[in-house]
Amino acid sequence: MRPFAINEIPNDIKHFVGRIDRIRFPRQGYTSDVGIIEAKGHYFALKRTREPLYCSWLEQEVDILSLLSIKTTLPVPDVEVYVKEDEKGHSWALMECLQGETMRFAIANESNQKRREELIVQFGEILARVHSIPCPNEWKQQGSWLDNQLKKASYQLTHYQVDVTSELLKEIVENRPQPVKQTLIHGDFTIDNVLVHNRKISGVIDWAGGAYGDPRYDVALAVRPKPSLFQKNTDYTLFFNGYGAEPISKEDYHYFANGLNEFF
Repeated sequence: MRPFAINEIPNDIKHFVGRIDRIRFPRQGYTSDVGIIEAKGHYFALKRTREPLYCSWLEQEVDILSLLSIKTTLPVPDVEVYVKEDEKGHSWALMECLQGETMRFAIANESNQKRREELIVQFGEILARVHSIPCPNEWKQQGSWLDNQLKKASYQLTHYQVDVTSELLKEIVENRPQPVKQTLIHGDFTIDNVLVHNRKISGVIDWAGGAYGDPRYDVALAVRPKPSLFQKNTDYTLFFNGYGAEPISKEDYHYFANGLNEFF
């Protein structure tokens, strides 16, 4: 992640926010540059992508957020301004900055065991809400999500520098799990993409992977062990109590978290 200067921000975005007082750059991944803009007491999240693949992901995220903010009550950020390509070929999305800290931070800093458990239950509940939302018909007409993801995985392996092997691709192609009913999925449902404010979930962010897809993928990414979470069986029990379903099988967890996810 590389910070951007004010003079790099497209004029459409600068005109929308007005005078920029401050930009801070939180910890982020590698697909985009994200800054939190403070302008006259208002806060916005500004995301920039610089490579064609990541720009296409940003465009997909903007489309998904626009739909979710209109048709659902999920706590997702509104998109204020989207610039598909500037003179350098970079794409930008100015979004509402939702209040809160990441679930990772909230869990790690919660010393009260009862409140910690309540957060884990809420984590499962919000994913259940995501999976219960009806998808647009145009999403359903795109066919099998897993078929499409395996094609993308093959393309990633041959066209981009990814830290995976052809043997892993062969494994996930040949050992795909039995199909389940597809639902709306987030596509990267982790403790870094769920926000908490006043001990309540306040937002679900980073929707570039949103699709009509296999809900087990979201579940597998959600329960991956972290230093402060999912190290004990009690955490899994709390999560699935909130989610309202039986725990994912070890085989399905391995397929999605340690297999398919490695390509994205």
